[in-house]
Amino acid sequence: MIQLRYATIDDAEALAGVESASFPPAEACSLENFKKRLAVFADCFIVLEEDGRICGLIDGMVTDQQTITDDLYEDASLHNPNGAWQSVFGLAVLPQKRHRGYASLLMMEMIEKARNENRRGLILTCKEGLIAFYEQFGFMNKGLSASVHGGAAWYDMVLDFEHQPASGF
Repeated sequence: MIQLRYATIDDAEALAGVESASFPPAEACSLENFKKRLAVFADCFIVLEEDGRICGLIDGMVTDQQTITDDLYEDASLHNPNGAWQSVFGLAVLPQKRHRGYASLLMMEMIEKARNENRRGLILTCKEGLIAFYEQFGFMNKGLSASVHGGAAWYDMVLDFEHQPASGF
């Protein structure tokens, strides 16, 4: 059975486990940073459970910035609950649970949440190989990001609700 829900501080270890299984060590959010984020913006964490076990997550703070800068990853106090943009710091599914549509479910839920909260849209960074995945949700590629998080090359992706009508999810 699949369930989507908001995360709690008690989920921090499970979230760090999903993250470390999904990203290289330099890019993965640490347990300490997950705890800091959850203390400030737990309502911006959606987890996917399969049979009661967390196997996927999506998270990110709310900001007035239209692109993600590296300081946002490290400083949870930069979260602005009244901000215009819902960021996505991480979208991760355990490797053995991939190719079941779980990442898409998480993304659609975050998009719906942002719409319901009257955000202007969503922002994220991704590697070149994931641009097409995010474009299917209406994100536009804004080019190479200034972010150098984890030493990788990232692309700024923006889903602006003003230019992207509701798609029904």
